[in-house]
Amino acid sequence: MAASFVCRAAGRVLLRSPHPCATLLPLTRNRGTATYAQTLQNIPETNVTTLDNGLRVASEESSQPTCTVGVWIGAGSRYENEKNNGAGYFVEHLAFKGTKNRPCAAFEKEVESMGAHFNGYTSREQSAFYIKALSKDMPKVVELLADVVQNCALEESQIEKERGVILQELKEMDNDLTNVTFDYLHATAFQGTALARTVEGTTENIKHLTRADLASYVDTHFKAPRMVLAAAGGISHKELVDAAKKHFSGVSFTYKEDAVPILPRCRFTGSEIRARDDALPVAHIALAVEGPGWADPDNVVLHVANAIIGRYDRTFGGGKHLSSRLAALAVEHKLCHSFQTFNTSYSDTGLFGFHFVADPLSVDDMMFCAQGEWMRLCTSTTESEVKRAKNYLRNAMVAQLDGTTPVCETIGSHLLNYGRRISLEEWDSRISVGIHLFSLGALSTLGTAIFLALVSLSNARLTSPLGMLPGAQAVRSPLGVH
Repeated sequence: MAASFVCRAAGRVLLRSPHPCATLLPLTRNRGTATYAQTLQNIPETNVTTLDNGLRVASEESSQPTCTVGVWIGAGSRYENEKNNGAGYFVEHLAFKGTKNRPCAAFEKEVESMGAHFNGYTSREQSAFYIKALSKDMPKVVELLADVVQNCALEESQIEKERGVILQELKEMDNDLTNVTFDYLHATAFQGTALARTVEGTTENIKHLTRADLASYVDTHFKAPRMVLAAAGGISHKELVDAAKKHFSGVSFTYKEDAVPILPRCRFTGSEIRARDDALPVAHIALAVEGPGWADPDNVVLHVANAIIGRYDRTFGGGKHLSSRLAALAVEHKLCHSFQTFNTSYSDTGLFGFHFVADPLSVDDMMFCAQGEWMRLCTSTTESEVKRAKNYLRNAMVAQLDGTTPVCETIGSHLLNYGRRISLEEWDSRISVGIHLFSLGALSTLGTAIFLALVSLSNARLTSPLGMLPGAQAVRSPLGVH
């Protein structure tokens, strides 16, 4: 019969254990604590190797028992046209439905047998497929990813099945008014250009896209020079490169008749679009000016500006004592339910702006305060606000190290956006430069122009109170653009 050891103190049972050797252990200090500077210095080096076909293989090795490996591709809705808009999103759905070598059931079984997680996404300029698994399974993960991007089955039966799934998703997206508002913002800010189109495509396009359309999209854009095989975790770069050579060397690097897809230029148009629905209890408002592209040095300056303005939601504690001046005003005067700032960047342009949800009668007051906060950034930013912004950005930057997946995603997107992996130490230096500009009370030329360009404002409104809300799938039409 097993003995049970009981520890008592003052008549109370403190610990009960089936093992007689059990004892109360003292609390130990966290010996993994490191300073901010040490964290930046101890980040693993990013190794990059380019295969003969132009595909880049990049990795950061660590002692993690798991790894994340993914393929990042320079393709998205910006590369589509009016006829095939939504093709990239459709292909992303089909990537989970098997390949020519692995039927759907077999593909799912291989992923699940490793205890792995397969995921993917499509944006306006990028597509990605990545798998998180145990480090020892890295070669198998590379094999599966290579099969997905080279041999996506595109079976008619799966196409019809996913067509229904996507159409249902489009209907559900109508309920997410924040995303609908941002789609409207792109539609009016970049009207008549590729960035005006949504990632998911129109309902009519999804209904009529054929297997030939999807195959053409893959053949056109899934080329080795536009791909990055990224990995992070307990892996060896040499083993990753060897696996890539074995499974990715067959990825084509040539285009039919040398017709290399060129990213279309997208112009910004100051304008306004409104969708009014009396049935909505609140209004969703987004306003923005043209922002810089990924590689522009002013990008960091605008991130500092966003951090100073901050964000707010009614669920936040702190009330009128919140550090964000605009948040404190929102609480004190009941201006809105929530607000957030954003700096959405693309390769050559972007949107710097502000989104909020408010009661209809409070919209004008909130707009006034938001634009006033923008202008205040040029003239009277305080030292405490600048310090808070610096700490916020540093915290967000270090949070990228939390797990192998965010590290892997950062590697892949950096190589596509900047052509290299920008170290956190360099980012910290850029943040310091941006902070210095605010401390001097002087933004760079582009930054100042952006803050003063309110006459070129693009504005998207879903307001309560003209008819029913058109919905996400109707955003591509020029309804209400002025």
